[in-house]
Amino acid sequence: MAYKTLVKWGKESIEIEMDPSQGVDGLKQTLQARTGVPKDRMKIMPKSKGLWKGVLKDTQDLSALKLDGISPPIQMLMMGSATLPVEPVKKTIFLEDLPPEEAAKMVEPSGLVNLGNTCYLNSVTQCLRVIPQLRDGLKSYTPSSSNGASQQGQMHALLLKSLLSTMDSLDKSPNAISPNNLVMSTKMSFPQMAQTGPGGAPMQQDAEEFYSSIMGVCAGEMRGDSSLKAAFGGEKPSGGQLDGADNVIDAVFGLKMEETLTCDELTTASTDKDDAMDTDANALVEPAVVSYDLHRKLVCNIQGGSDSSSQVNITHIGEGIQLSLTGKLDKYSEALGRNAQWTRSQKIARLPPCLVVQFGRFYWKATPDSQDHSGVKCKVMKPVGFQSVFDVYEFCNDKVKKVLKVARDKALAEEEDRVAKKLRGEDLEDDNKEDEAMEEDDEEAAALQAALAMSVEPEQPPVGPGLPHDFQGLYELFAVVTHKGRDADGGHYMGWVKADNTASAGSDKKREKIADSDEDNDDWFVFDDDEVSPCKTEDILKLKGGGDWHMSYLNFYRAKK
Repeated sequence: MAYKTLVKWGKESIEIEMDPSQGVDGLKQTLQARTGVPKDRMKIMPKSKGLWKGVLKDTQDLSALKLDGISPPIQMLMMGSATLPVEPVKKTIFLEDLPPEEAAKMVEPSGLVNLGNTCYLNSVTQCLRVIPQLRDGLKSYTPSSSNGASQQGQMHALLLKSLLSTMDSLDKSPNAISPNNLVMSTKMSFPQMAQTGPGGAPMQQDAEEFYSSIMGVCAGEMRGDSSLKAAFGGEKPSGGQLDGADNVIDAVFGLKMEETLTCDELTTASTDKDDAMDTDANALVEPAVVSYDLHRKLVCNIQGGSDSSSQVNITHIGEGIQLSLTGKLDKYSEALGRNAQWTRSQKIARLPPCLVVQFGRFYWKATPDSQDHSGVKCKVMKPVGFQSVFDVYEFCNDKVKKVLKVARDKALAEEEDRVAKKLRGEDLEDDNKEDEAMEEDDEEAAALQAALAMSVEPEQPPVGPGLPHDFQGLYELFAVVTHKGRDADGGHYMGWVKADNTASAGSDKKREKIADSDEDNDDWFVFDDDEVSPCKTEDILKLKGGGDWHMSYLNFYRAKK
């Protein structure tokens, strides 16, 4: 039987397990390994009552001592100078000796080998890799028997299996992975991505086109309750949360958009009685046309509005998105009996757990005077700024705004109360400690109070699947796909992904801030194919464009908790 023992040596206290059956020599061997003091130079004396008297002799029988009657830990005093090397408490394990799966967790994330202009695929895959809902949905995916009978179904099943296999390989390997199967299945499923140049080399493809194409395949294949349950932690979201989404992609990335068309040349019919009474009885009235559609991304229009005549200078992501959601169009008017100009306005009617924003960097420019071709693909180089936190409140319809406002008002009141206490000089930490003590003293009363508050507070309708009940409409940036170069059909794509080990908002570790701002300067990784390097949030915010540096093309956001 071993006894917990505390040995005082100078200013150090050494905890060991003493086994009396090993004798004095065994005790000294243990202390020599921990301290480096040679056995023959040790002087060990008792501090606890009931042990030997004076200096411990080598002939002392430790088993004869009544150690059970001594309250643990047994305390001793040791004297002696260390002249021998000390054995480490924990055995040193070298990275080379670890299994590949363990080694991959200890080093920077692995990259993907470029197999010939496949940076578009590598960058998007690294961003999709860190979305747990997508990966869980892929793990539960099994091809249906109907799809397996068709060649297209077989190719799509191979594509999804290759995507998941590539992601799993990246997790298990400390070295770069060659995505041979994923590249092959991508070219089989999307023949346009198998194009080659004059010399037979693979042509550069559009990263957004690859993202949208693979999302389309996933949406068609990952359907049903089993896939939705797997993607959302084993529990399928309610029908109100899904709001028409019947597959994993539309549930995780989909935005339900409410589009309203109003005729500019006529008075729009109003549902408000007071407004309706004010309308001239002889005036022609054209009812607004409201429809709903599902989008898997928002678009930041860099050139201006969604109509070609708009000449608005866009400098921020919010301005570009707002303009992409509005515009003018010609449409037949029933009241006028002819075509008229209408205003189009879109609002978000359902929010997703993951939000993707595409920057409209590329456009097609007509060149009618050219003898070789009728148009050319161009790139917009102008800078468009963005932050690490994106607020979608102003882009939502009134129904969603009403739900979000409850949590936003509550958070604002708590922040104002916190600031007021700070201005009064009250110690917030002491208040928190007092609150914790009161909760510990009367847990039942606290639980009763919480239950009462929940019963009194009205239940808010869902604004999207998998979103927290106190969601305020804030999304945090966690991945970016960038494009470098002035050539729209060339250049280079890279992926930028937020590190997993970033301190959470509630942790004790103080988070680093970007200079002269309140934004957290978190850890990120940049994936340049097989080359992986660390970076910071301040480096990500510089990807706004305006020169030959990397500029954001796809921004990936997740709901902020």
